[in-house]
Amino acid sequence: MREIIFCFISLFILTACSKTEVDIFSILHGVVCDYESGDPVTGCSVVLSPGGFTKITGNDGYFEFQGLTPQQYTVTVQKTGYVTNRKSVTAITGENTEINITITKQP
Repeated sequence: MREIIFCFISLFILTACSKTEVDIFSILHGVVCDYESGDPVTGCSVVLSPGGFTKITGNDGYFEFQGLTPQQYTVTVQKTGYVTNRKSVTAITGENTEINITITKQP
């Protein structure tokens, strides 16, 4: 009987002392599309500042930055033949923030 009580007390103490994990990072994701056609644009360079992180959009125009410190960022999208576009976004703790950006073909 003492062994059972000891097991329950030990389990209670271990459970009470366990650390609750809190997600302290943020994710920014989105799609780069052509302004006129609305089609996704492949091969765009997406740069996140501060931090200087860079992603290249896939065939679906999608990009994603994970494990970001919550703060304000500037997202810069560049591709040859297109006008560079910038957009500000705030990454919030534990949230997935969507930021879709359009770019215009150069004349």
